[in-house]
Amino acid sequence: MKLGVNIDHIATLRNARRINEPDPLMALHFLKEAGADQVTIHLREDRRHITDFDAKRIIENSFLPVNIECSINPEIIDIICKLKPHRATLVPEKREEVTTEGGLDVIRLEKEIKNVIEKLKENEIEVSLFIDPDFEQIKKSAEIGVELIELHTGKYANLHLALNTNINQTPFKVFEKFDRKTLKKELELELKLIKDAAKLGVDLGLEVAAGHGLNFQNVKEIANIKEIIELNIGHSIIANSVFLGLKNAIIKMKELIG
Repeated sequence: MKLGVNIDHIATLRNARRINEPDPLMALHFLKEAGADQVTIHLREDRRHITDFDAKRIIENSFLPVNIECSINPEIIDIICKLKPHRATLVPEKREEVTTEGGLDVIRLEKEIKNVIEKLKENEIEVSLFIDPDFEQIKKSAEIGVELIELHTGKYANLHLALNTNINQTPFKVFEKFDRKTLKKELELELKLIKDAAKLGVDLGLEVAAGHGLNFQNVKEIANIKEIIELNIGHSIIANSVFLGLKNAIIKMKELIG
């Protein structure tokens, strides 16, 4: 199982004080030493964490392949084509969201996405689509010419959080209306959906990755899905690095996913 480590939140911490540390570039050495397989960053339209300057330096200096998550905004795509990362993962994006909410609507945006895929491939950039574990979205992704999809695991992660922590007793309620029995059933259904979606993706000739909200507590069930070959995980690793150190946090995640 490959592990892509998203280092966005190193930049989030830096930007909170509007200074120059911690520098996301410094993470590259630790990712390599810990056995990460990929560096993942998200160049958002609002530049709330990673900036163009960060992205350029990371791509120029990374020991590992760089995967840039980005919207299909033409200005952003032009920047990606100039930066030339190993991969671009197309994601939905809203200015008001705290983090990416749900997957890209490939069916509704088919024409725009096909144009973006063509442009990226002309620049020798691999393309992935970040989508919900929805069968119709997977089928459409296979039709429009990508080789890789990344399944959004956010609902699974939130259900796991609500069932196994006290999150619903804090201001950050995620599934307030569900009792524990319902939460358990919903979690089982969502995990089965991800498994079936991953199998469908492989059956259609796609490689399948997954990510969003995965952490030390919930990652094993996703890592055990044989059709999934890669996980992209950021917030949990960066958060735990406060206590464990970045290298040790990555090593622990690598041990969990096998």
